Amino acid sequence: MWAYNETFYQIYPIGFCGAPVHNDGVTAHRILKIGEWAEYLQELGIGSIILNPIFESDNHGYDTRDFRKIDCRLGTNEDFKEVCQTLHDHDVKVMLDGVFNHVGRGFWAFKDVQEKKWDSPYKDWFIINFDGNSGYNDGFWYEGWEGHFELVKLNLQNPAVVDYLLDCVKMWIEEFGIDGLRLDVAYSLDHNFMRRLRSFCDGFKPGFALIGEVLFGDYNLIVNDEMLHSCTNYECYKGIFSSFNSMNLFEIAHSLNRQYGPEQWCLYRGKHLMNFVDNHDVTRIASILTNKEHLPLAYGILFGMPGIPCIYYGSEWGEEGVKAPDNDYALRPCFEEPKPNELTDLIKALIGIRRNSDALCNGIYRNVVIMNHQLVFERKTDSERVFVAINAADSEYTACSGELQGTYENLIAEAQNETEDGAAAPETVTLNGQLVMPPYSIQYLKAL
Repeated sequence: MWAYNETFYQIYPIGFCGAPVHNDGVTAHRILKIGEWAEYLQELGIGSIILNPIFESDNHGYDTRDFRKIDCRLGTNEDFKEVCQTLHDHDVKVMLDGVFNHVGRGFWAFKDVQEKKWDSPYKDWFIINFDGNSGYNDGFWYEGWEGHFELVKLNLQNPAVVDYLLDCVKMWIEEFGIDGLRLDVAYSLDHNFMRRLRSFCDGFKPGFALIGEVLFGDYNLIVNDEMLHSCTNYECYKGIFSSFNSMNLFEIAHSLNRQYGPEQWCLYRGKHLMNFVDNHDVTRIASILTNKEHLPLAYGILFGMPGIPCIYYGSEWGEEGVKAPDNDYALRPCFEEPKPNELTDLIKALIGIRRNSDALCNGIYRNVVIMNHQLVFERKTDSERVFVAINAADSEYTACSGELQGTYENLIAEAQNETEDGAAAPETVTLNGQLVMPPYSIQYLKAL
């Protein structure tokens, strides 16, 4: 699966493109802006973008009106077709947000039920009780998503609904050439629907990637050969920032070992979960870390740990943003242009290192040295061995372990010393049971 070796870049288009929060019915060609960032994304080394909802909706995109039409606030289907072509021309694949659990009250089939009640041919597309009423006085009760009645839950056990959604996916692939889907609230989706979606996509476009949004529970239930290729790793998302803020790297080391370690009972060894340090739903990492010196280190762990790294737009240059009650738009701003800095340069180096490393993309995980302020772990395949070393302290530390033997290539130092033609003098370090770790440092050491 191509996705396992790539770095993803998440964009919330309604915010990114500066569209109105509420659908004003006015067509504006804002989505073309995403294509204008294609060269920047290619230079950064991004393999695919994830676009949060782009289809016609009532407000924020997750309240869909029409799965076949780009939101007028963003533009037209032709505009998005052009964007996808531009991204593909720059070697960036495209993943869309598949919002299949619920729709908006403005969804065409739900409006038909509002008008015709029992006589609507779409009444079984939703979970409805005509003996009740809704808070909107529709004359019938319906199930909303987790109590949000502006989000009308689809009946995914209805074959007609499933056929309709698969036909929409088929259209997205044929018209836009998309390469995968992020499944919104995958933890709420019917398992048979996900099996049908996987089978359909495998047959229609081999290599089509399916990545689910999952907050908790056993990820194996939906990340398997019959359903999804990957899902969001919220356990390690919390572990990364919490480990730095509490200065207790045992926490993330424990989570990573629990998920990927060498013991037989480890949960996800061999799987590729999607890792992140922030996204469109949570406070940005630059705002949540109490010590800003830890910001590069968080990305050092992100790109060194097993799984697929995903960057939220703007965070690669340290943009801040705090989640506020009933207002997510502080997290979903519009940027006129990229604002790369030293952090961006580091992330670019880490993307390139990971893409070219079999151990970092596919290797097993093993803790080597764990201290409150320091962590050294190993990633290893039959062909490659890499140590990832993090020092979160403000002073130098010497890690000691019998494992730290031999000569190693210092991958980050090499990448940061590359000239414009890509050449760099080899940077090597010889270990004799000890590793010197400068303050606030990241080292990726590849065995020679």
